Amino acid sequence: MSLQTAGIHHITAFARNPQENVDFYAGVLGLRLVKKTINFDAPEVYHLYFGDQGGNPGTIITFFPWPNSRRGRIGGGQVGITTYVVPVGALPFWEARLASFGVSVMQAERFEEKYLQFYDNEGLRIELVEREGGANNGWSFGGITPEHAIKGFGGAVLYSTEAEQTASVLQDVLGLTKVSEDVGYWRFQAPGEIGNLIDLSSTNVARGVEGAGTVHHIAWRAKDFEEHAQWQQEVLQAGYIPTDLIDRQYFHALYFRERGGILFEIATDPPGFANDEEADALGQKLMLPSWFEGKREEIEKNLLPVEVRELEAYSK
Repeated sequence: MSLQTAGIHHITAFARNPQENVDFYAGVLGLRLVKKTINFDAPEVYHLYFGDQGGNPGTIITFFPWPNSRRGRIGGGQVGITTYVVPVGALPFWEARLASFGVSVMQAERFEEKYLQFYDNEGLRIELVEREGGANNGWSFGGITPEHAIKGFGGAVLYSTEAEQTASVLQDVLGLTKVSEDVGYWRFQAPGEIGNLIDLSSTNVARGVEGAGTVHHIAWRAKDFEEHAQWQQEVLQAGYIPTDLIDRQYFHALYFRERGGILFEIATDPPGFANDEEADALGQKLMLPSWFEGKREEIEKNLLPVEVRELEAYSK
């Protein structure tokens, strides 16, 4: 192992209704819709990206909302819980806000940290934790100001069918450091300030089923294109089978499935989400790669319309 990822780049999940997806992540959680595009491999499906004000690595959750998709089941070979970090002192605000939108919240503790855990509208498991690290999110929306806004990922909880194998790839391939153990979990740390703490269930978990309400893959950061090519060789030399380097417009990607069943991606920090839009206009227009521009009218006709809108809380 000669390379070390700074932490999570993004997490990609499945959903069904695109407007309900926007309502939850922008309307309830106050994240910014930083990119509205399509699944390049299935142009009849949106690919929606939510993050902080600038769409920075370590803050981005993305979704493939497909109305006809089946309901998934969270289990081994998946991200079991997506962890978001908020400023210190913000959890009471979030507990009240989530309750005001009818979202049931459970309190939990792990590694001497307190968490608010809940499900999104599709059944994806999410938790919030307070931490000092990471810059505050400058995005304000729907009554959420930077003093309370989600900064980005705190990390993730991984469920593996072969926990020892997943622990090995986290340490020996990605360069994370095992820093602690708690009942049922091992904690690994990357050097970044955000998306840097990964908790792995130390017990093997029965395989999950992909579908709405589950995570498709977790992506790790590569600092530039040169390092990305080095990562491909690193993965190959570790005995895994990486894909080709793929241009995803806003980052370059490679994928491999680790032996515990989780699909890992390694994604470059550049060029970023202002690659094809002005920074103050992110997410406002459907952005298509050049090879689909000639089919824009047909593609737009097949997609359900979505809008970012402020929601009115209905539970006090």
